[in-house]
Amino acid sequence: MGKTVKEPFSGSKYESNNRFYRSTGKGSSKMDAVAQSQAEMRARQQLAQQVQSYFEVVTDDYQKSTTGQVVDDAMTRFETLAREITRTKLADIRIIGSEKCRTDDGSFTVYVAMEIRKSSMYRHLKKQARLSEEISSDQLQVIESMLDQLIEEADSEQ
Repeated sequence: MGKTVKEPFSGSKYESNNRFYRSTGKGSSKMDAVAQSQAEMRARQQLAQQVQSYFEVVTDDYQKSTTGQVVDDAMTRFETLAREITRTKLADIRIIGSEKCRTDDGSFTVYVAMEIRKSSMYRHLKKQARLSEEISSDQLQVIESMLDQLIEEADSEQ
């Protein structure tokens, strides 16, 4: 089967939990800056996928427990807002670890670990929702209520 290789930033310390979205990335290139960029890009993509997947589950659950036209419209707006933010800018990303290795052939391999504090991400979404002109006051109320609940859950885990 081969020999097991342990890469940097593996283990539960670098996995998402109730307080943080976390991800790791790896990049390899003859140029160290390119390897660094690849690793960071892969880690960001992983974070964005986690955030987007989580919000799809949250909105589905919220819609099932609540009925009404305003709620359906608000959830659609919320999902759009969440996708927009994950595509453009994730709030409060921190690099929690970075390791650069030089191989025998002179190329570089870079490992990066990143995290986003969930409560910060939800607060950023709340701010963006307030700034959005496409969200009505009724929809905003539903979105803020849902985000307040998520913020409370994330903060209570500290």
